[in-house]
Amino acid sequence: MGLKVDIKELVEFQNNLKKINKSLKSDFFTSASKELAARLLAKVIKRTPVGLYPASSGKVGGTLRHGWTAGNESSGAKYANSLTVSKSGGKYIIEIINPTEYASYVEFGHRKRNKKGWVEGRFMLTISENEIESIAPKVLENKLEKYLERILK
Repeated sequence: MGLKVDIKELVEFQNNLKKINKSLKSDFFTSASKELAARLLAKVIKRTPVGLYPASSGKVGGTLRHGWTAGNESSGAKYANSLTVSKSGGKYIIEIINPTEYASYVEFGHRKRNKKGWVEGRFMLTISENEIESIAPKVLENKLEKYLERILK
C-alpha cells in the first residue's frame, strides 16, 4: 500500500515564503520606517512651540513648527511618506530635520540676548524620539503581523 500526499498547498506556501523574503527587506522596512517617521513628526510638531508676537510687530508665529515638514502645509504623515529611506548596513534611515536656523536653540536651550541668563531648551525632538523608541517594537510587531497576513493569503 502506498501513501498519497498532495503537496500543492505546501508548494504554494513555499512560493509565498519566497515572495516574503524578496519583498520584506525593501517594502516592509521602507514602509515601517516611514510609519515611525510619521509618528515622530506628529509628536514633535505638537510639541514645537509657536511664537506669540504683538499684532503691531508684523511677525507671525509658527515658522519653527512648519519647518518640520519643510514648510509644506501637508500633514506629518504625508510629508514622512515623501521622504527618502536610505539603507546603511542593516539599518534603514530617514533623516528628520528642521531647517529653521534657530531650531537647535529652541531644542537645546541658549543664552539670553543680553548674555545674562539661560533659556531652557524645549527638547521637542529629543522627547518625541524617546517616545517613539519605546513604542517602536509594538508598532513594528503589529505592522509585521498585518503584512504577513496579507502576504500569506
